Amino acid sequence: MTGRTRRRSPRTLVVRLDSAGDVLLAGPAVRAVAAGSAYTALLCGPQGAAAARMLPGVDDVLVYDAPWVGLEPAPVARPATRELMRALTAGRFDRALVLVSYHQSPLPAALLLKLAGVGWIAADCDDYPGALLDLRHRRRPGRHEVLAAVDLARAAGFALPPGDDGRLGVAPPPGTARLTGTEPYVVVHPGAAVPARAWSAGRAARAVAALSAEGYRVVVTGGRTERELTARVAGRDGLDLGGATDLRQLAGVLARARVVVTGNTGPAHLAAAVGTPVVSLFAPVVPAERWAPYAVPHVLLGDQRAACAGTRARHCPVPGHPCLDGIDDADVLAAVARLWGSAGGPWEREHGRGKPTDRGAAV
Repeated sequence: MTGRTRRRSPRTLVVRLDSAGDVLLAGPAVRAVAAGSAYTALLCGPQGAAAARMLPGVDDVLVYDAPWVGLEPAPVARPATRELMRALTAGRFDRALVLVSYHQSPLPAALLLKLAGVGWIAADCDDYPGALLDLRHRRRPGRHEVLAAVDLARAAGFALPPGDDGRLGVAPPPGTARLTGTEPYVVVHPGAAVPARAWSAGRAARAVAALSAEGYRVVVTGGRTERELTARVAGRDGLDLGGATDLRQLAGVLARARVVVTGNTGPAHLAAAVGTPVVSLFAPVVPAERWAPYAVPHVLLGDQRAACAGTRARHCPVPGHPCLDGIDDADVLAAVARLWGSAGGPWEREHGRGKPTDRGAAV
């Protein structure tokens, strides 16, 4: 809890039950809700909790492992549901916004909220909601996830406060120079919860070697379960930070990077949230218009017309993973060079533009 006090009402709950990246994309809508609420809580899943605690405007975070979302859904369990109902009832929420992706239904969450006594609920919904929704909003076709959430908040009576540009944002991350060193660097984040959305390990390793040969210092990041992957990808050419950071520390590493090279995964949105340009290795299994890096300079790489387009496949259905592994080193190097001096990034605000071989720049 932040300890902030507001005199505005109502007490509002925002629901976003998916991954850390999805929670980060909800950030602008959450700030709009917070600007018009006395108290704002965010209900998320375990994978999104760390990101939820980094969002400005959130007074409290409730966590529920919902059995209808996630790559490995939790089993239906009465004790967990009873605990959630107790927390929701104790929260005395006047209103709730249920945020979902375009292919998801808000109705299971809405049913629990109604049973917990939440008086007014809004969501994007194509299915007939019966008595579960007080505002059944219709998402505009092809809308980016960030804008769709802000649209819903606006329809529910919540607007971004004056001076808020609607970009992604998180609380200021910690300094991480002890991990990365003080020379400029490119981050390569090779992992993804959905394998179809990332390079193969060998392809990522070749990209790190190519970047290093071009004169870039490369930092390779990953979670605790990805240490074997990051060690292979970093090889002798990159600095391996696999398992060395939690989400806040990763935000610090990304904030100090000149460019981040990653798939369509949470770190891409975390990079956008700290204002760092992104080379987005975007597999077309989901549409880029909905999930591309939001409101930061970025270059989209990957064959968007590949056979896997629109399938939402978790593992590439095409031998050789050509939509991403077929990206040439020359294209990666060109994208990094294009973004290296993008105006407005954290490095440029402090030090101005420079070349990758300007290794002596201070932090």
